[in-house]
Amino acid sequence: MKPALYLIPVPLSDVPPSQVLPAANTDVLRGIKHFIVENVRSARRFIKKCDRDIDIDTLTFYELNGHTDRTVIASYLQPLEAGAPMGVISEAGCPAIADPGADIVAIAQQRGLSVVPLVGPSSIVMGLMASGFNGQSFAFLGYLPIDSVSRVRKLREMEQRIVREDQTQIFIETPYRNNSLLTELTKHLPRHLRLCVASDITGEGEHIVTRTIGQWASQKADLGKIPTIFLLYK
Repeated sequence: MKPALYLIPVPLSDVPPSQVLPAANTDVLRGIKHFIVENVRSARRFIKKCDRDIDIDTLTFYELNGHTDRTVIASYLQPLEAGAPMGVISEAGCPAIADPGADIVAIAQQRGLSVVPLVGPSSIVMGLMASGFNGQSFAFLGYLPIDSVSRVRKLREMEQRIVREDQTQIFIETPYRNNSLLTELTKHLPRHLRLCVASDITGEGEHIVTRTIGQWASQKADLGKIPTIFLLYK
């Protein structure tokens, strides 16, 4: 196994890893002793689900999230620079996509270290696949502004980009705010635009539906606190 920074995807929902990840990913996991993770506890749980025979207590974890001191991140790569393979594990989906793992990947690239992305589920790609929207030109915008004025302004910008650039707009929200966001979308966007709401992708409650804004406005929908991605197009 070559020394590299392996980007290891995790499931998007509470399903066995074997259901959404290739067996080759577990083979890679078995060969790594040093992991850069968003949350140590959930990363340990994920590794154990992949292979119960892996001795968790022999592994070293470096936590990288919004609370991490940015001045110490580069030091996490010392094992890799010494010749040991390392893994990056996110909380859900693919590392470095809407994820703090991007910071360590950037440093690895700057230092000329090998970076290897592994196959796994991405809510952005899977939501786009199932939406029926333009898959050749799209933009992932992350979270929309919390401030109502700024949020409406952002919605107007997205509307303009859809018309001007023929581009699918993709965004997310904190799960407990899903319903309020849907209400705002139906209130401020033209009724003819199409909105795809993709919830619990790969999970037992997976629900991916594309309707016009007008249709969403006339049909009550309760998205609850389920991880959801939103896609907007004409």
